[in-house]
Amino acid sequence: MKRIVILAGALALLATPAAAEDSLKLAIGQINNWENQAPTLGQDAGFFKKHGLALENYGTAGAGETVQAVISGSADIGGGVGVAGVMRAYQKGAPVRIIAPAFTGTSDLYWYVKADSPIKSLKDTTEKNTIAYSTNGSSSNNIVVAFVEELGAKAKPTSTGGPPATLTSVMSGQIDIGWAAPPFGLQEIQDGKIRIIARGSDVPSLRGQTVRVLIANANALKARKDVIVRFMQGYREAVDWMYASPDAVRMFAKKTGVAENLVRDSMNQFQPKETMQTDQMADLDGAIRDAVKLKFLDAPLTKEQLADFIQIPPRAK
Repeated sequence: MKRIVILAGALALLATPAAAEDSLKLAIGQINNWENQAPTLGQDAGFFKKHGLALENYGTAGAGETVQAVISGSADIGGGVGVAGVMRAYQKGAPVRIIAPAFTGTSDLYWYVKADSPIKSLKDTTEKNTIAYSTNGSSSNNIVVAFVEELGAKAKPTSTGGPPATLTSVMSGQIDIGWAAPPFGLQEIQDGKIRIIARGSDVPSLRGQTVRVLIANANALKARKDVIVRFMQGYREAVDWMYASPDAVRMFAKKTGVAENLVRDSMNQFQPKETMQTDQMADLDGAIRDAVKLKFLDAPLTKEQLADFIQIPPRAK
């Protein structure tokens, strides 16, 4: 009888399903950019599984599309979102909350022309020229507005989506000045097909600001806060691994078809690890001031609004 009881207990354990992983849907603007890879490479490397999570990552054309996915609830979390655009959405009552800075500074974005273009700098542009950004509310949109408002560029801002579509538009003559985030485009620069004429860091006011963030749907954050906290633990571990392990570079190179040396050059020149800090919104006052000046915000957000809007989980001790 004792053996029968033990056997029955063992069979019951075998019949009990393993604890299910919590799932999260992530909408990521420019999903193939290096700085947006922590969810995708981290998922492949097992960092989120370690925290009991299964991520469903999918790409969008840019921040505007990402924010809409989070607002509608079709995504729990959004990545690669411009700060000014999400502040505007929050001020209008959208259920969005910042859960982490994702990129600080503007060193990773650049603007370029075809090699034979007569445009040498932003000062050469006229009202007849066009200059690209991804989608409304993105950090590339914010920078292009600053090019016009602060640096005197006269080209017409034009939404072109992601870097691959933008490059096609530039090379076919539909757009005069394209935008990109390395390592995309570095091979074309080496081959002499395109020339950089401006960088995001050319705008003084944006150099030290957190310009892109991770956002969550407010309802999802309230109902599943523990899941979001665990997501941030996995995300931070994935970022550390991306800069510590050659496996991350190899995986990214294989995934995107970019040579490993170009990936490493991109990390060193455009995306050093400190730009991907996830603990503090850098120069938040400046970001709010610029958002008002560039007409993303009608008025500055109050301290009470900011306390509700920005909910960054602390690092696990």
